[in-house]
Amino acid sequence: MDTMKTIDASFAEPEQPERSPVLSSSAMGILIFIVTELMFFASLISAYLIISAVAEAWPPEGQPRLPVLASALNSLVLFASGFVLFRGYRSFISEGHSERSIKLVRLCLWLGTVFVAVQGFEWVRLLSYGLTMTSSQYGAFFYLIIGTHAIHAIGALIGIWCLLSKLRSGVLKQSSFQAVLFFWYFVVGIWPVLYVLVYLS
Repeated sequence: MDTMKTIDASFAEPEQPERSPVLSSSAMGILIFIVTELMFFASLISAYLIISAVAEAWPPEGQPRLPVLASALNSLVLFASGFVLFRGYRSFISEGHSERSIKLVRLCLWLGTVFVAVQGFEWVRLLSYGLTMTSSQYGAFFYLIIGTHAIHAIGALIGIWCLLSKLRSGVLKQSSFQAVLFFWYFVVGIWPVLYVLVYLS
């Protein structure tokens, strides 16, 4: 009887290890959200292109010019933040809740905050020079498109701050890190398109 059990066991299917999904449910949810936001930005960009194409002069005469160089330098800060967060994610995968992971996420948070703060400072200057949402269609589209990006950046920074808090407490999950990483990538990745479209047009 014992011999039969041994034979049956030898022909039994080996247990397959549980495979973790490539994307967590939270990361998948963020990706779906990003797709919807891409469509929203696409509609804004389409409207901007149509209005600018039929306008006699774009930007209109008498409207202040955008800070092209300052925003280009500020863009480098944003790009650096995306690279730093990627390094932080890789560090978290290999080292867990390490001091290095914490430092990298903290640096990303600071870089992202600097980007938003500089953009806000430039907005204050443009408003003082007379570029408002009611001054022209040019001003309205500028604040609508760039302002929408700023709202997404602030929301992503809040996510990174929560990420850092959980990382310090030692309770951060990879799925949460992945979701925030994807959202910040969206903020960083959409910016060059908006910069070229709005600042260099």
